[in-house]
Amino acid sequence: MKPKAILTWIKNQLSILDWLPNYTKKDLAGDLKSGATVGVIEIPQAMAYAVIAGLSPIYGLYGSLIPLLIYPLFGTSRHLALGIVATDMIIIASGASMVAEPGTDKYVTAVLLLTMLVGLVHIAMSLFRMGFLVNFLSKPVIYGFMVAAPIIIGFSQMGNLMGIELERTQYVGVLALQIIDQIEMINPVALSIGGAGLILLFVLQKINPLFPRALLLIAGCGVAVWFFNLERYNVDVIGVVPAGLPSFELHEFTREDVRLLLPTVTTLVLIQLMAIMSLGKTFGNKYKYPIDPNKEFFALGMANFVGSFFQSPPMSGSFSRTAVSDQAGTRTPMSNVVTAVIIGLTLLFLTPLFYFVPMPALAAVIIAATISLLDLSELRYLFKTKRSEAYIAIFTFLCTLLIGIQEGILLGIGASLFSVLYRTSRPNVAVLGHMKGSRSFRDVDRNKKANPIDELLILRFDSSLEFSNADYIKDFIIDRSSEQNKQIRAVIIDAKSINDIDTTAIEILKSVRETLEDWDIELHFAGLKSPVQNLLTRSGLARKLGGTHFHESTHDAITYLLEKWDREDDEKSEKEENGDDTERAHRLKDYLSDTD
Repeated sequence: MKPKAILTWIKNQLSILDWLPNYTKKDLAGDLKSGATVGVIEIPQAMAYAVIAGLSPIYGLYGSLIPLLIYPLFGTSRHLALGIVATDMIIIASGASMVAEPGTDKYVTAVLLLTMLVGLVHIAMSLFRMGFLVNFLSKPVIYGFMVAAPIIIGFSQMGNLMGIELERTQYVGVLALQIIDQIEMINPVALSIGGAGLILLFVLQKINPLFPRALLLIAGCGVAVWFFNLERYNVDVIGVVPAGLPSFELHEFTREDVRLLLPTVTTLVLIQLMAIMSLGKTFGNKYKYPIDPNKEFFALGMANFVGSFFQSPPMSGSFSRTAVSDQAGTRTPMSNVVTAVIIGLTLLFLTPLFYFVPMPALAAVIIAATISLLDLSELRYLFKTKRSEAYIAIFTFLCTLLIGIQEGILLGIGASLFSVLYRTSRPNVAVLGHMKGSRSFRDVDRNKKANPIDELLILRFDSSLEFSNADYIKDFIIDRSSEQNKQIRAVIIDAKSINDIDTTAIEILKSVRETLEDWDIELHFAGLKSPVQNLLTRSGLARKLGGTHFHESTHDAITYLLEKWDREDDEKSEKEENGDDTERAHRLKDYLSDTD
């Protein structure tokens, strides 16, 4: 690629050039307010969420710095608030723990390697325009995971909340048994801090959702621990938090590390892409501006890739902080820069204040945040709208909770694909009847006014014809053609909804034609799209049927057949010199009278 072409491509990726030249004082005022609001909220959340991933709280702040400066250069969403996300952190914990023991330097390196790999995959997906992969995560799968993840996260923090030592695991059953075994060892002071913190967070949430309640909690608890010397009651605190901005570091890793992390990378990429596209489209539609999926993928990829060299865990779009940012009046991606500035100032000047922040307070922040993610109304909606998808959501939820996070998501995807394949293999096939007074035809099982036409079987397939459903459609045609004791003289396929036919289905249609021909039943097509009819022509099926077996509409097919049969009956009557058989000689006339 020529240097000029490379420069042009880079310029096209810089979405900041689309909005920065028109940046106004009003935009700056909105971004300053929203960025500062989100920054104050993000400080305690980022620190708490880093603990979920098995990292020191400082890494949560690192992840909320450099990536937030990179995204505005390339992102097309003006309202997306980036940062550390709780559900991502539990996935990271389960994946990185396969490489190293949490709390070790090797573990931190594994997390940062995970960030780099996630960024590279996002960038590659953008370059190869592979955003369609997001479609593998259906709404039921996402919902099932989003209900299970908060429960896993909540249980993982019960040790910090109660002041007891619990194993780092994603299995809720194991954690529950450990809590029961250690119930007599619960630290009442730690539990009091965590319990009071939860109550405070929920009360303040009801009073003012925008109030920085988490920051108030950790600040108040930190002061209380210092003033009352609560460390003497074995209350764990954050301890020394290094001051200063994150340094640039290169990763040391092996091929085996990459291999072990690949399943986690795949899971994170799909979850993050779904998050940013859901958020991007929601606010893009609300404020009437376009979202470019490939640029979003590139922006998120660059934010993660560059951030990985500055000690950032994987980051994504936050649903809760994006909503807060919108309520606070954000105008452009510059609000992320303001948030990053708040985080940077905190790292430079405020980290000594975090020493006395108790771990039960951080646990309360996490548990309160995860409880807010639980939404049973969505499950009721799925049961009301499509019961099969509700079962997929429940299946994903149970698999994630009992088997594992990555396994649960993959099994949920598998269940969704199986459901799609099952529906594809058994498409809706309607037997049509004529609506009196019109040229319309409706499903006789769904519309009592739809009247079948004697000697005709009119069928409509509500799908393309392909290998997965060809045998089902063949059996349907043969069964319906034979069940009326050979009273059917022609089968008309209303083909307006058939968009494609593969070679397997064509062979099946040839077999159907031969069977019907043996029974003296004609096969006709009505309303075939030109590309589909061309396929039948190239396959030789159209030639075997003959040109008179293809019609512009179902009405044309019926008039052709009825006129033909009336003519044949008239000729037969003349040969038999029997002029009294008038009943069978007026099919077309009777049908046309019903269309007026």
